[in-house]
Amino acid sequence: MTGLELCQLIRQKWGYAYDVQLRKVKDTIYLQVMWRYLEQVSFPLSEAEYLAHLEAIANYLNAWGCEAQVQEQIEQTNKRPRLGYAVSFALDLGDRASEWIL
Repeated sequence: MTGLELCQLIRQKWGYAYDVQLRKVKDTIYLQVMWRYLEQVSFPLSEAEYLAHLEAIANYLNAWGCEAQVQEQIEQTNKRPRLGYAVSFALDLGDRASEWIL
């Protein structure tokens, strides 16, 4: 998965290019689709910066081997990002989880 593919997946699901963040809570890493999106005037990143950010996120997902898991979770969710509410997806890193969680 590339950053552009991640962007297209998000746009296809929700209609906007929402911001995406990785968060660690206890022993679990979450992919969070935030409520801010590229098309907002107040969005802090340019399109190039946004795509570079998504590329970095996609590189992590690829290294962890969970890109298919993320794609499936995004396609199947009925939740929608809204002001103050991010849609969170727990990532199953399998046996290698301890390598990434410090």
